[in-house]
Amino acid sequence: MLWLIAASLLWAFSFGLIKGYLVGLDPATVAAGRLLLAALAFLPWLLRARLQRRAALAAAALGAVQFGLMYVLYIASFQWLAAWKVALLTVFTPFFVIAAQDLGDRRLDRRGLVAAAIAVAGAVWVQAGTTNGSPGGWTFNEWPGILLLQGANLCFALGQVRFRPLVKRCGGNESGALAWMYVGAFFLAALAAIPHLDSVSAGWESRQVLVLLYLGLIPTALGFAFWNKGAARTGTAFLAAANDLKIPLAVLVSWLVFREAADPVRVLPGLVAVAVALWMVRGRAAR
Repeated sequence: MLWLIAASLLWAFSFGLIKGYLVGLDPATVAAGRLLLAALAFLPWLLRARLQRRAALAAAALGAVQFGLMYVLYIASFQWLAAWKVALLTVFTPFFVIAAQDLGDRRLDRRGLVAAAIAVAGAVWVQAGTTNGSPGGWTFNEWPGILLLQGANLCFALGQVRFRPLVKRCGGNESGALAWMYVGAFFLAALAAIPHLDSVSAGWESRQVLVLLYLGLIPTALGFAFWNKGAARTGTAFLAAANDLKIPLAVLVSWLVFREAADPVRVLPGLVAVAVALWMVRGRAAR
């Protein structure tokens, strides 16, 4: 559980930095840069991993899906959706985590679904009070963006569920598996960034480079590593509910640290709702 909380806190701080320093830069280039830095951070473990070829390829493929393809679909959704709608629609990941695990186990975890629904409701409550748009302002033309974003949620959910079996396939070498995952993720994100190569060095300032270094080495490298380590040690229902912990925490950090306007009537009940969901499945926190 502590791994999941640590990752959520790291991600909570990244939202304010992205909004404050990286707005206006090509998002595909930013994503590829973050994943390249994460891959370089895990280079020592990559060299020492000595995984079998099939295990290394499996790890790279899972990383390409969970981190690389997730980023590509996530970034593409901004062509059809406003930023606040993207933030709102990311809250449905818990349902995908439960569905992915239940389909694999051929069973239905009703308590896990209820906990996921409560976590989603809490996250939606927070988002509804911290966005500039109106929840009723949806148009039919936005459906491509909605589908792309749910594809991103599904990719991230599949990676969480499949990480535990991957680690077993890699002989218990979590760090080696993560290192190969970052390699696969970077190559996929780099392919998506190829059409934007002319903007790689355009418009960057020194502060933005420093922010990118921080985002690549801390929220990306450590954040995803912490999250997957927690996923390998946590029951599916608890993991699903924890996926929305980052949203009220992000708003809380933006409120307390970055001094952005936030309504405590929205933030605090949303955080409580996610906490209640986690409490409901506390007995399933570890396997």
